[in-house]
Amino acid sequence: MKTILIMRHGEAAPVKVNDESRPLTDRGVNQAKEMAWWLKGHYRPQALLVSPYTRAQQTAQQVLAINDVTYVEICKDIVPTGNAAFAIDYLETLISLNTELNVWLIVAHMPIVSYLVEQLCPEHLPIFNTAAVAVIEYDEVAQKGTFKSMNSPSL
Repeated sequence: MKTILIMRHGEAAPVKVNDESRPLTDRGVNQAKEMAWWLKGHYRPQALLVSPYTRAQQTAQQVLAINDVTYVEICKDIVPTGNAAFAIDYLETLISLNTELNVWLIVAHMPIVSYLVEQLCPEHLPIFNTAAVAVIEYDEVAQKGTFKSMNSPSL
């Protein structure tokens, strides 16, 4: 059994030039820090897949500053318009190749974070608050997830 954590980035600034370069606000940085500490206290992620967009990268930086993550990869498939089925196929491949890693964290965006949960747990299509984390227990043999909880920052 593996644990898959799906996290939306912290609060981001409004679009000025393009969506990809939107940074976190101060509040977004604080949300990401709070959830990074929550992750350390409850799950201790070992592997991280992160969107290439600035706000997801900045959220992941907060997680990496506090947690001992051993595998990090930027994944172009988990952008807002990405294909969730393709992204989950890729994640399942990574899990099968890295059997020693038991806790996987994905940092991405709405709406793909909701669709990733739905791919793993078809009965769930959650809406994520900024910096929220969905917790899924994943049976890699059956390739099926069980939705456990949704956790949001207090900020």
